[in-house]
Amino acid sequence: MRAAFIGLILGVLTVTAAAAYDANDPANCNGIGWDDARPLVVAKVSGQPRVNFVKSPYDDDFKAAGCPAATEACRKKAYLVGDDLVLVGRTHGDFVCVSYQAPRARAQIWTTGWLPRAALTPVAPMAAPAMSDWAGSWEHPGGGLTIKKAAGNRLRIEGDQVLPAGRELRNGSLGATAEPKGGLIAFVDDGSTPFDRPNAGDECRVRLQRIGALLLVEDNNDCGGAGVSFTGLYHRK
Repeated sequence: MRAAFIGLILGVLTVTAAAAYDANDPANCNGIGWDDARPLVVAKVSGQPRVNFVKSPYDDDFKAAGCPAATEACRKKAYLVGDDLVLVGRTHGDFVCVSYQAPRARAQIWTTGWLPRAALTPVAPMAAPAMSDWAGSWEHPGGGLTIKKAAGNRLRIEGDQVLPAGRELRNGSLGATAEPKGGLIAFVDDGSTPFDRPNAGDECRVRLQRIGALLLVEDNNDCGGAGVSFTGLYHRK
C-alpha cells in the first residue's frame, strides 16, 4: 500500500512538471529552427579556449530556473573549443541558442543549447561562389548531396538522408534544379516553384550556402520522414 501511494505521488509530480514545461518559453533553447526570410548563420567559437553550454530553465529536472545566466549553477559540463563551428538560432539576452555537430561525425548527433554571445563570431559565407564552388559530392552523417551543372545557369541537386529510428529507418530525398542567386541556392521541392512565393505548407524548402571549404545545407524539416533533416555542414568527398 505504501509503495502504491509513493508511486501515485511520483506520478502526480511528473505530470505537474511536464505540464509546467513550455516549449515556447523564450528562455528555452530548442534548436535553430527555420525562417523563410532569413538564411541560416554559422558562427565560430572565439576568444576563449573552452566555452561551456548554458542551461535552459527546464534542465536538471526543471530545477534550472533563472537560466540562462552567467552563473556556475547554469553552466553545463558540455563545452566547445576555439574555432568550433555552430549553427545559430535566436538570442535571449546575452546568450545565443545554437546547434553543434562534431566535424566528421558518423552519427546524426547534435548538441543544442545556449552559448554566450560574446564567445561567438559570425562566419561570412562565400560572397559569389562560381559554379565549380558548388559542384561535387558532399557528405554528412546519414547521407549526402551531389551537385552538378545543368542547362543554362542552373545546377542539379540530388541527395538522400537516412535516420535510424529504433527498429526502422526513416529517409528523405532531394531532387531539384535551381539557379544560384546572391550567394545562395534556394529551392522548393523540385525547383519549379519560386522560393519567394509564400509557403503553401508541406513543402520541402531548402537553402544552400558555401561557408569556407564547407557546404551549409538547411531545410524546413519537410523533406522526409519524421525527424529527417538535411540541415548541417557538409564536407566534400
